[in-house]
Amino acid sequence: MSLGEYLHEKAEESRHNETIGYLIVITGAIFWLSGTLVTVVTESNPNWFLFLPYRLTSHPYSLMGLSTTLIGIVLLCLGLVLIIHYALERSWYMQELRKAQTPQMEKMRRRRKVVLTPK
Repeated sequence: MSLGEYLHEKAEESRHNETIGYLIVITGAIFWLSGTLVTVVTESNPNWFLFLPYRLTSHPYSLMGLSTTLIGIVLLCLGLVLIIHYALERSWYMQELRKAQTPQMEKMRRRRKVVLTPK
């Protein structure tokens, strides 16, 4: 396996991992919204911490709403970190791939000039 093939494969892997990061963000948004809705629907007057509703009572829905809201926020943050990490990693692999292919491109340009120049 050549260096170019290896870098191309790693760039594809980073692209796949970035897509997984997007899916984690979507999952986090769904959890966050569902936890917020559970809390708002089950409690008539919830307490608010910034933009997070909560009300800790003996009812199991209050704990479920708070936990799904917090899990959603954690998944959102984790997904965003993964997206940024793998996007930067993929851009690095693509830069290295361009550097590795530059000598090959120069050879092709020289051959094309030789073929195209009349004798």
